[in-house]
Amino acid sequence: MARPIATRSAAHEDRAGIAAMLGRAFAEDPVFAYIFPDKETRQRQLPRLFALLVESDLKGGYGVLAGDGAAVTLWRNPGRAQVGWLEMIASAPGLVRALGGSLFRALRASGAVEAHFPDEPFHYLHIAGCDPAAQGQGLGGAAILAGLAAAPQGIGCYLETATESNLGLYQRYGFVVTGSWRVPDGPPLWSMRRAAD
Repeated sequence: MARPIATRSAAHEDRAGIAAMLGRAFAEDPVFAYIFPDKETRQRQLPRLFALLVESDLKGGYGVLAGDGAAVTLWRNPGRAQVGWLEMIASAPGLVRALGGSLFRALRASGAVEAHFPDEPFHYLHIAGCDPAAQGQGLGGAAILAGLAAAPQGIGCYLETATESNLGLYQRYGFVVTGSWRVPDGPPLWSMRRAAD
C-alpha cells in the first residue's frame, strides 16, 4: 500500500523555493513561452516573476505544498482572482523588472485570462506546478486535493490551462472543460470548472 503524501500550507518563507521550482515546472509552458519567447530569458526571469505571483497569491488566498515543496497549488479566494489596484501599484516596479520587454505580452495574456473568468463567485486554482524531476509520483494530485479540501464550501472552483495534456489530470479531480479560447496572437487555453461541494 502506498504511503500517503504529506502536504502542508505554504508560508511566506517558502516563496523562494516555490518560485525556483515553478520556474522549472513552467519552462516549456505555452503561455510563458509566449510571454518570454527567448528560452534563456524565460529561464532567467521565470523565478523572479513567480516570486511575485506566489507573494500575491498568498495574500489573496493560500498555497499547498506536497513532497516537501516538489509540487504546489496556489489558490485565490472568491472575489480575489483579480489583483486589486493598490497591490498592482505596489508590485509594479518588481513586475517591470521581472517582465522587462515582455511586459506588453504579459498584459495581453493576463487580460485574456481575466476576460474568461466566470461571472459567478469562484475559488481560483491560479497555479499548479510540479518539479519535472518529481512528476509521476502523485505529488501534484495531492496538492490539488489538499487545496480543494481547504476551499470554501458551497462555491465552485475554476482554473485555466494552456497544456492540453493536463486536462485529464484536472478531470480526475472533478473539473470539466467549459470552453476553449486563445490569447490574441498567442496560445490556446482551456477553461475548467468544478461544481460546488
